[in-house]
Amino acid sequence: MTPPTRPALHPPRLALAIGLPLLLALGQQQLLLRLPPRLEQLQTASASAGPAALQLRFSRPMDGASLARLSRLQPPLSHRWLGSGNRWQLSLAPGQQLNAPLQLDLAGLDSRGLALRRQRWLWDPRPRPLAVVTVAGGEQLQLRQNDGRWQPLGPVWREIVQLQPLGDGSGVALANRNAAGLLELWRIPLQQRDLQPLAAGDGGLTSLGAARSLAQLHRVQASGGQPLLGEGLLFAHLSSNRAGELLIQSGRLEPASSTALLLSPNGQRRQLEAEASGPMQLLPAGGAVVVPDGEGLHLQVLPPQQQRRQTLPGSRDLSSFCPGSGRALLLRHWPDFRRSLELVEPGQPPRQLWLGAAAVLASACSRHGERIWVLLQDGGAQPSLELVALDRRGRMLQRRRLEGWELEPGTGLHWDASTAQLLLALRRRSAGDRPPAPAQAVLIDAASLALQPLQPPVRQVQWLPAG
Repeated sequence: MTPPTRPALHPPRLALAIGLPLLLALGQQQLLLRLPPRLEQLQTASASAGPAALQLRFSRPMDGASLARLSRLQPPLSHRWLGSGNRWQLSLAPGQQLNAPLQLDLAGLDSRGLALRRQRWLWDPRPRPLAVVTVAGGEQLQLRQNDGRWQPLGPVWREIVQLQPLGDGSGVALANRNAAGLLELWRIPLQQRDLQPLAAGDGGLTSLGAARSLAQLHRVQASGGQPLLGEGLLFAHLSSNRAGELLIQSGRLEPASSTALLLSPNGQRRQLEAEASGPMQLLPAGGAVVVPDGEGLHLQVLPPQQQRRQTLPGSRDLSSFCPGSGRALLLRHWPDFRRSLELVEPGQPPRQLWLGAAAVLASACSRHGERIWVLLQDGGAQPSLELVALDRRGRMLQRRRLEGWELEPGTGLHWDASTAQLLLALRRRSAGDRPPAPAQAVLIDAASLALQPLQPPVRQVQWLPAG
């Protein structure tokens, strides 16, 4: 039995069957060509050279000159547009101080001259102080909002001995000491809002709609703690970079149990092959780690890049990083017990900025090291604390005696480019046999070196990056 045959298509029907899909595709293409461009993604970007930046992705290639001409920032801070095609970055110029959220009116033309729908956004790139605060039953992470309120983050812990905000603002890592005296490592994921859309009719920053959006802008949600390693750690050191990677150096009671583990934001774990004599520090820009040992300081490239190592010999410690890529402050120890502070830059030998017998407790620097702040303490019977501001050649710019204050042990000096402020934990010096006073988070204006103590008392404090 022969199978039935399909009737042959007549030429007009054949042309219709072939041409109709082509006509539909051509019509769809013409329709898409006439559609205006859309903003597909808007997010904060890591800004090492300035106070803040935004990354934007559009549905079509955009004309950068039109973005710069038609978009507006309020307050009108100096900024520039960088990029090409459908990916652009808005970067605030260095040296500007932010005292309030920014309003971005985004507008522009694509490469065909079609206009982007005008949009209005609230943007607050300022970091906020993150502190360990003593509460009933133990200690708790708390975040200071820009209106002065402190927001609890996560549960109450027995004793938080180390605090490390992730460099992309996505969370906080901490070390808690349990009842047995051993350490437990945890990660607290955070959801921040530093960008918030404004409706077209909301008006300026003082409108009622903007007030509602500001309330959403400052909201931070903390998830439950996630254990990072098993219990029973004898010691641990944490470090993070702007990519949100976390380096964990840890050791247990067992011999030869020290490890260095790199955790990526996607959950990937990599064991690092590095022998260190002290704390290792991830480079803020990513891609490398500073490793100290008996021979000096080593800059070691991280996998998957090809393994390379640069060595700076001598008795040196890493004091702090500058926001500009590849720049750092080093503390050098001399045989006569003096100390010097050095600025190291890519391709150049370390430059000595300061030399003396005082103890260098902490340091910080702006951008590429144009200005450096050093916290010094002399070794007299009544140690005196002094904050010194230097330029990149080591010339003294300012100095201020912090009479009656002591640096909280184990804490440092932290710089924020967006607000032009330093942050540290200080406590009042106790007289006689009185117990030590609790520490306070203190903001220091980088220009005047004026102090602004904050309440409540804290044990540790650092900046939480916006994210």
